[in-house]
Order: sequence, then structure tokens, then C-alpha cells
Amino acid sequence: MKLAPSILSADFAELAAEVDRVRDHADLLHVDVMDGHFVPNLTIGPPVVAALRRRTELFLDTHLMVDNPADLLDDFAKAGADRCIVHVELGDPRPCFDTMRARGMGVGLVFNPDTPLDAVEPYLGEIDLLLFMSVFPGFGGQAFIPSVLEKLEAARAIVDERGLAVELEIDGGINEETAPAAAAAGADILVAGSAIFHADDPAAAAGRIRAAAERGRSGRPAGGR
Repeated sequence: MKLAPSILSADFAELAAEVDRVRDHADLLHVDVMDGHFVPNLTIGPPVVAALRRRTELFLDTHLMVDNPADLLDDFAKAGADRCIVHVELGDPRPCFDTMRARGMGVGLVFNPDTPLDAVEPYLGEIDLLLFMSVFPGFGGQAFIPSVLEKLEAARAIVDERGLAVELEIDGGINEETAPAAAAAGADILVAGSAIFHADDPAAAAGRIRAAAERGRSGRPAGGR
């Protein structure tokens, strides 16, 4: 299992220190970019990603919750984002895929809890990562939506059957209680924000979430990744 702490729940005034606290328990760092239009919240942009890049070697997984992601891809590539993730709800994502590939970034696609799996299935052979939102995007600390696990299980079966090199990531309400179910359903990467950064000991919290996920993963059917 891979764990991706989400800086959305970190103390932005102490962001470098927050990242350092969880570095040994993180496989990648999840960066939520919100424009106040596609979602009601407003967060960060390329300058913060550039600042993070100077302070960490962790893979920067950048989730673009914005109306016009294509307009920002060059800036995020220059800032040092390793991958950008765009929403299928905005329409055909292939032009964004082409730009990300041309700029040397990994390609991610994401869909909201009420969007059917059919909306992203045609793109599975063209992406590196599919992100399942298990809350409605915009704010951290929301409750996990269990029905998303059915789509995750279905996607896991498709990816394994077709032998696709795409990782499945889930974000929203991930904690010690929900991590086992997400892992058992087929997630490769768990994104956790408030459950890590709002804990008294973020590093210990991250370790507990990973351990819980590994227990869930051990219950996957034989043949599943």
C-alpha cells in the first residue's frame, strides 16, 4: 500500500515542517488545488508547489479542482509537480493528457462520488492514475461515502483483467476505520488529510493508517494486486 498525506489539512503557516513530520511515512504527497469556482474553496497554486519542490523529494501528486486545468498545466510542470490529476466532469480530458505527457508529468484522472464509472472507463488505458473521490471535493474532514467502494471494486477488476498499468487512488474520509475497506476494495494509494495532520502525532497516525490498510489488503481475493 502507498500512503499520500494531503496537505489540505496541514498548517499552511508551517507547511515545510508539516511535510517533514510525515516524510518517513509518506510515499507521495497529495496537493489539492482549488480555484473557488469548480469547488467553493480556494487553496493554493503553482508558487506553493514550487516551494514544496525545493523542500521535499516526495512525489507531488497534484489534484486540480479548477474550471480550466489546461491553462495551469505548464505552470505546475515548471513548479515541479510530478503528476496532475484532472476531473472528468469538465469534459474530454485528452487534451490535458497530451499536455501532461509533453511536459514530462504523470497523467491522472479523477471523478466525483456521484459520477458513474462508465465516465472514466474509456480513458483507463491512457492514464497512470485513477482517483476516486469518496467525499465531494472542496473541503477536508468530510465523512467517507461507502458506496464509492463498489466502483473501486469494479475498476480493480477491469484494471486487473486488462493488465493495465494504472494505479487506483482514493481520497476522502480515509482514516484507521475506513482504510481497511478501501484497501480491500482494490486501492493502491490512500490519501489521508485530517486523520494525519489533525492528530497529536501525525507520523504515528500515518503509521496506524498504513497498518490498517495492509490488514485490509491482505483480505483481497487471490490474483488482485
